[in-house]
Amino acid sequence: MTNTYKNIGNLKVSEILAEFVNKELLEGTNLKPEKFWEGFDKVIHELAPKNKDLINIRKDIQNKINDWHKANKGNEIDLENYKKFLKDIGYLKEEGPDFKIETKNVDQEITSVAGPQLVVPIMNARYALNAANARWMSLYDSLYGTDVIEESEDSTSQRYDPERGELVIKYGREFLDKYFPLNDFSWKKITGTAIQNGELKVLKGIDITTLKDTNKFIGHRGEADNPSAIILKNNNLHIEILKNPRAFSAQQDHAGISDIILESAISTICDNEDSVAAVDAEDKVLCYRNWLGLMKGNLVSRFEKEGKTLERKLNPNRSYISKDGKGLKLHGRSLLLVRNVGHLMTNPSILLKDGREIPEGLMDAFITTAAALHDFKRKGNSRTGSIYIVKPKMHGPDETAFTDEIFTKVEEVLGLEKYTCKIGIMDEERRTSSNLKECIRSLKNRVFFINTGFLDRTGDEMHTSMEAGPMIKKGDMKSSKWIQAYENNNVDIGLSCGFSGKAQIGKGMWAMPDKMKDMLEQKTGHLKAGANCAWVPSPTAAAIHALHYHEIDIFNVQKELTKRQKAKLDDLLTIPVADRPNWSVDEINQEISNSAQTLLGYVVRWVDQGVGCSKVPDINNIGLMEDRATLRISSQHIANWIHHGITTKIQVTEIMKEMAKVVDEQNKNDPKYIKMSENFDNSIAFKTACDLIFKGTKQPSGYTEPLLHQNRLEIKSNLN
Repeated sequence: MTNTYKNIGNLKVSEILAEFVNKELLEGTNLKPEKFWEGFDKVIHELAPKNKDLINIRKDIQNKINDWHKANKGNEIDLENYKKFLKDIGYLKEEGPDFKIETKNVDQEITSVAGPQLVVPIMNARYALNAANARWMSLYDSLYGTDVIEESEDSTSQRYDPERGELVIKYGREFLDKYFPLNDFSWKKITGTAIQNGELKVLKGIDITTLKDTNKFIGHRGEADNPSAIILKNNNLHIEILKNPRAFSAQQDHAGISDIILESAISTICDNEDSVAAVDAEDKVLCYRNWLGLMKGNLVSRFEKEGKTLERKLNPNRSYISKDGKGLKLHGRSLLLVRNVGHLMTNPSILLKDGREIPEGLMDAFITTAAALHDFKRKGNSRTGSIYIVKPKMHGPDETAFTDEIFTKVEEVLGLEKYTCKIGIMDEERRTSSNLKECIRSLKNRVFFINTGFLDRTGDEMHTSMEAGPMIKKGDMKSSKWIQAYENNNVDIGLSCGFSGKAQIGKGMWAMPDKMKDMLEQKTGHLKAGANCAWVPSPTAAAIHALHYHEIDIFNVQKELTKRQKAKLDDLLTIPVADRPNWSVDEINQEISNSAQTLLGYVVRWVDQGVGCSKVPDINNIGLMEDRATLRISSQHIANWIHHGITTKIQVTEIMKEMAKVVDEQNKNDPKYIKMSENFDNSIAFKTACDLIFKGTKQPSGYTEPLLHQNRLEIKSNLN
């Protein structure tokens, strides 16, 4: 799309964006467009130079680190000298006294309810609505449709498999027995339920019993002597036992129970960053419009499925009768957070008075916050009058302090009380990990969330120390000294700063959406590590992961973790270089092939189709959720190996061509797909993927956005 601009003050604003702001974003608020643009213009021109200075500081620090490693090449790194050097150049800051965060007016989904967190590309309205509605998910559907339940001979049939259905019901009963046990018999044997004098009575024929812990009964729906739903609570998470004898699933059930509904995705990050491909005003308006619809509560998505037109909209709250007979409601939707972009990228949607593109993060800050003005009136999302902004890719305390300044200015222009905007810190850059306490201090009145991200953090680890030597294999990173210190340090610092019961400490994504059995077995590790929220790739995964939060009281875990020995900065700063690697040619080529195949599979959809997050089959055809973070680690790793002579540009080019053929074959059933292997020289997607590797050492912090945006804009220009 060609941008046509409208002059507004000192700005040139894309007409499509100006029209959206004036006629949709601000419509129904007390803020007039003239007043908004006047304040926006002034603040943007005040903050843009500061934004640029911070990016230049990143470059300067990186150049000094490169020079230091070159000067010390061949020598074992002396950590004391290394730390002194990092302090001298401003990379490491002095750590101040202990403190506690002071964030106020935070919703209980952040403070006291631990559970799964979804991340969804805000560009896709249907996905965003599905995620928002994933607060309540069917356990039966989630089990029946995944590999958690073993397949039987009839499981591949399109028809309902009663044997599989029996296993689902059995699993559900075992779940109830484990976390909501009865006094005298098992949930497997019950024949009915009733409410008497505010207490749940469970029947087995003529025998009657109650819950061992009667406090876990919250309320019901329907008639007291034959309720249609029983609402229970464990570890602050609700479940609903549904009774509908006419439902298909109830016909195999002695008590007529048709489903167990789990409170699942407690919070959802609506993402404008890593999982979207938004490169111009047309794309940005699509993102902003979907977020606005969520904040207004009127977002609707209509789509075709199996010949039928279906509609998605936000679910209502869930009504019930409490044990003391009052009509109450449970919140019907996931608490929605919005992830802005970081400080690096600019966007052609708006041009400044000097003709430069606007820093995209500044534009996001104003527009995503302005959208929430609608929610402050209706309280459909935050009931405490807060907006939750997740801010990624900040490097150190100066940049987190700048974020505080940005949102102070946004609040002034929009007429909001100071600290209305709450900030989530993505601890995914090495300079932030190394100074996490001081990063949190700079946002102590706003911070509601810290989160580790293995992939981005590894990408930055490799780029920061690019000159130190060849990196270990990607698969070995998870057992390296620095990453264990990084994961533990994040929790240690969060707990020491008073996050428990006040804010989220998060862990990263489960990347294999089809491997739910494996996730069920492994993802408890995130809770045991101290996380009161962890990322999942789908609503179904949220339901499965919710089971872990019934099993583990995370706040008790966090109390115990405060007693352990704290992670060491020396470990965090230990660089994962391979000590005299003696890998065979086959080992090297296999490692590069794995990275190249997923890299190509992601880039070809991003550049050619504008798909920012997708399930990409790996070299073994296992579907992996890929976004720019996975792209960063793969491209930086290969770039590092070329840089240090483990492989060559010629070898990598040949592997890229072979893997492009594999990716083409994997996408053969996609009618929109453009093959790379038919014309490598003219495939912009293939060229982009190669550039990410061969120009990887020069990309700012190893980020992939500059090259992706440049080439996606070229594709869009060609389409137009």
